[in-house]
Amino acid sequence: MASKKNAAVGFIFITLLIDVIGFGIIIPVMPTLISELKGVDISTASKYGSWLMFAYATVQFICAPILGNLSDKYGRRPVLLFSLFGFGIDYLFLALAPTYAWLFAGRIIAGIAGASMTTGAAYIADISTAENRSKNFGMIGAAFGLGFIIGPVIGGLLGSFGSRVPFYAAAALALLNWTYGYFVLPESLSKENRRSFSWKRANPVGSVLHLKKYPAISGLAIAILLVYIAAHAIMSNWNYFTMYRFNWSERMVGFSLGVVGILVAAVQGGLIRIVNPWLGNEKSIYGGLALYAVGMLLFGLANQSWMMFVF
Repeated sequence: MASKKNAAVGFIFITLLIDVIGFGIIIPVMPTLISELKGVDISTASKYGSWLMFAYATVQFICAPILGNLSDKYGRRPVLLFSLFGFGIDYLFLALAPTYAWLFAGRIIAGIAGASMTTGAAYIADISTAENRSKNFGMIGAAFGLGFIIGPVIGGLLGSFGSRVPFYAAAALALLNWTYGYFVLPESLSKENRRSFSWKRANPVGSVLHLKKYPAISGLAIAILLVYIAAHAIMSNWNYFTMYRFNWSERMVGFSLGVVGILVAAVQGGLIRIVNPWLGNEKSIYGGLALYAVGMLLFGLANQSWMMFVF
């Protein structure tokens, strides 16, 4: 039983790693693909790119609680496999897209299926014990950090062979992951621990209102929401901004995001262990947010490529 659980944790790590790699692969080449399909410059392409992100996030906001409830009723395995297959189809749509509308269709499919992270976390919770829970959940952060180092770098390198090549690579990774999961991944949620589907819990607004029961968590959730709005405003425009301002190639965009991944991994895996015991959690949060705000301001003021790496 222990060996099966260890194998399952390993699979979830690989699943999330490949997921993040696939997502990262397409970031450096998305501006070029949109520019080609719409016949516009990079600056104008960023507006079309933002609508794609908006469509993906909106659909995921609506569908993620539904898929979460379905995984409570039918188990984690079928939902994870559905998610992986959906991402594979999404990347194929993007790779084969003859028009901008196809990109929209692909992003909507990805938004519907985009529950691999949350379902993967639920899977880890199912098979973890009190002794290894934090270690197992740490693997999720490690998979995200490592994937965000590898994915954009691969995408930048493959982008030099054509703007659609990285999308084919991402599709192959997702569908390979789905095939591996279909034959290897066991179910983690036993039938006696399942619960019936509830539209009240599956309603995203209801999920947010549920936070009222926990005032301390509500305050943190609002703070995290504000941080994520700022972070996604930067990250969703990073490729367009750097290509427009500094004339970066797809390869340079990929390398820059790889550096971001390395820095995030260094902070999460090393610096936190030094700073948090020294300053405490609350002061660490204030210090981190202050540095975040200064860094984002400096991004906007940068006029040389090297400044983006320093800031």
